Amino acid sequence: MYFSAAVAGFFASAGLIIAIGAQNAFILRQGIKHQHVTLVVIMCALSDIALILLGVAGVGALVQQYPSALQVLRFGGAAFLGAYGLMAARRAIKGSGALTASGEGHESWRRAALTCLAFTFLNPHVYLDTMVLLGSISTRYQDDLRWIFAAGACTASVVWFTTLGYGARMMQPVFRNPRAWRVLDGSIAVFMLTLCGLLLARPLG
Repeated sequence: MYFSAAVAGFFASAGLIIAIGAQNAFILRQGIKHQHVTLVVIMCALSDIALILLGVAGVGALVQQYPSALQVLRFGGAAFLGAYGLMAARRAIKGSGALTASGEGHESWRRAALTCLAFTFLNPHVYLDTMVLLGSISTRYQDDLRWIFAAGACTASVVWFTTLGYGARMMQPVFRNPRAWRVLDGSIAVFMLTLCGLLLARPLG
């Protein structure tokens, strides 16, 4: 019974986070650049774990009671995604994203950390997915089983972010070609701007 609860939590969480998202695109880019990967992976995993545990503890119900807060995050997140998308488009057009593993174009850990936090907490869907949805699913389990479910969900986050961040290194030979970076940045720009438009066009709820 404990094992089945853990497995259910793992796959429920994996189904939500293993998808193309703004946060995952950022982690992928950091992994390819081999810059602050450990910091980014730890921050994303710990953020997810905190939100999942809050959801299982019942805080997700509070999120649903204050839809206006999600709307504020909706517009803030849209503004951030729009700005990041435009910067990625600029890199793609100018070809300034061509980096190598030698550290060329190195960015500070503070900038990487702040960007990571923005991608995580300015996304209103992260609260709906982790705190509300996973929190709701966990209510199917009683007492200790709820926390076993939560442990499985947290494990999925750690496994996914670690795999994505460090697995991206295998793509470094491809991205020694400046054209590959232009394609990646162009794709990220389209993706971020599309997400920005979707957030503005489709109310949460």
